[in-house]
Amino acid sequence: MDLMDYQHEVVVTDAGLPFKLFAFEGQDGNYIRDKHWHRSIEIFAVWEGSLEFVLNQKRSLLNGGEFVIVNSNEVHSISAPNPNKTVVLQIPQDVFADYFTDDQFIWFSHGDRETDHRVFTLLQEMYLIYTKNQEGSKFQVLSLYYELLHILVTKYRKFNVNEEILKNSKQLKKLSSITRYMKDHYYEPLSLEDMAKRFNYSTSYLSRMFQKHAGINFKDYLLGIRLEHAVKELEEGGGQIVDIALGNGFPNSKAFSNAFREKYGILPSQYRKNKETN
Repeated sequence: MDLMDYQHEVVVTDAGLPFKLFAFEGQDGNYIRDKHWHRSIEIFAVWEGSLEFVLNQKRSLLNGGEFVIVNSNEVHSISAPNPNKTVVLQIPQDVFADYFTDDQFIWFSHGDRETDHRVFTLLQEMYLIYTKNQEGSKFQVLSLYYELLHILVTKYRKFNVNEEILKNSKQLKKLSSITRYMKDHYYEPLSLEDMAKRFNYSTSYLSRMFQKHAGINFKDYLLGIRLEHAVKELEEGGGQIVDIALGNGFPNSKAFSNAFREKYGILPSQYRKNKETN
């Protein structure tokens, strides 16, 4: 079976399922996702093509037949310059609550080649069965999902984790409330000073938190959020460039165009034109 036979831009699972399984949103290529982190555990499985992954400041190329595990509060960024076929599984961290350490922490890494192959196969089967949506498919997908969880806690769980990783995770957990606010209010005028005051930090301390534990400064993190939303509006077609700029927190269209060109290498107008002709 080939993933190309199951074209779904995004597969949103039924409300009754305890995970989210979907086709990677950067499958068409020309895609960049800046440094970010989240509470859930993510597994990216590449079927065709490749992804450029930066995980904890370590860059690697993920080719077809390979997958990567992104742990909770693990900083990562993704680049997909070319089309690819990738499936993403998101697992809420609380699924593993019975296996947390005293620090409310859990960490996974790869196992042996045979186990890695089984995990990749499980992800393939889960996706293909779910997208077929046949009678009883939900039960079959759940059985594969629980086999995957069993492998994670028995084969991939790591007990001797670097103290620096644990410390970073704790700090990123603190930052999450701040970044959540930024994601909800990105279109408003936001500054480092505003965020520091709102969350009772000094400006210098909050700045150091971003740089040291997230590996990105406050300004670039906010800029990344705004550009992501602007790109989606460009792809949807409607709206003037200036309106998209102002609606996503940029002071004017020039500032938007400069930021867009620096990240994507072309102007917003050209990006839209390219999408319309494809």
